[in-house]
Amino acid sequence: MSETESSNETGSAPPGRGVPHRRTALVTGASAGIGAEFARLLAHLGYDLVLVARRAERIEALAAELSAECGVSAAALPADLADAGDLARVEERLRADGTGDAAPVDLLVNNAGIGGGGDFARQDPAEIDTMLDLNVRAVVRLARAVIPVQIDRRRRAGLAADANPRMGVVNVSSMAGELAANPGGSVYGATKSFVRLWSESVAAETAGRGVRVTAVLPGFVRTDMTEGVQEKGLPDIAFVSKERVVAESLRAWAAGRDSVVPGAQYKAAGGLLRLIPGALFKTAARRGGSEEDPHGRD
Repeated sequence: MSETESSNETGSAPPGRGVPHRRTALVTGASAGIGAEFARLLAHLGYDLVLVARRAERIEALAAELSAECGVSAAALPADLADAGDLARVEERLRADGTGDAAPVDLLVNNAGIGGGGDFARQDPAEIDTMLDLNVRAVVRLARAVIPVQIDRRRRAGLAADANPRMGVVNVSSMAGELAANPGGSVYGATKSFVRLWSESVAAETAGRGVRVTAVLPGFVRTDMTEGVQEKGLPDIAFVSKERVVAESLRAWAAGRDSVVPGAQYKAAGGLLRLIPGALFKTAARRGGSEEDPHGRD
């Protein structure tokens, strides 16, 4: 990010409304892995933070650490986004428009998600429901809560589409959603495919109104969610560091790109996937399909 993009602008509330606030980001799934890394980099860039995750003790500790280290305000908001009541509380926080005490959210990072899978015919229906609730419903609902507020804030402030402060949403998808078929991870892959397609459509709708939406498509990252494949000895070349994923994601968002594939090896793999005929890929997937998915819940 450039110096301008990484600086923290004050007075983000529209003129004549509410009180000035520093730039604020809300990060879901912030207790570990990619979510915690988003929180760290955003704090170092000067953003105040709202950290959301199920594990209260972890986000409270991270909030205290980043506040002391970076001099930013960091608040923990414990919530299970697969729970309707908890989801509603986070939606309400995202609707803050700067006219009250709560700072409006300039950047929502929709990172929380759940993996798992196996043979679809034997998957637990409750597990499927949780995956759909967390990977799709929560992502859509949280974005729907904050984007209208961001559009209205920019309109009332008379900001041009390319003017600072930047506002918008980063949605963490997955390269798993780019596969033509994903045996052993059919529901997970479908949810991540939805996130990318939906994100790119919303990005096209909001671009002219100054709100940026970016889908992030990471491959394997060394986090709690990929412990299974790490234990199987997947080679180092298969992994991208969480630091690189987050840095490339925020650069892409600041540049107004609607999607990003972090890591050179996955950029190349993405290009290769587009060249392989879908029928051929599906035939290979049927032969080599696994009943095990490497992902867990964040």
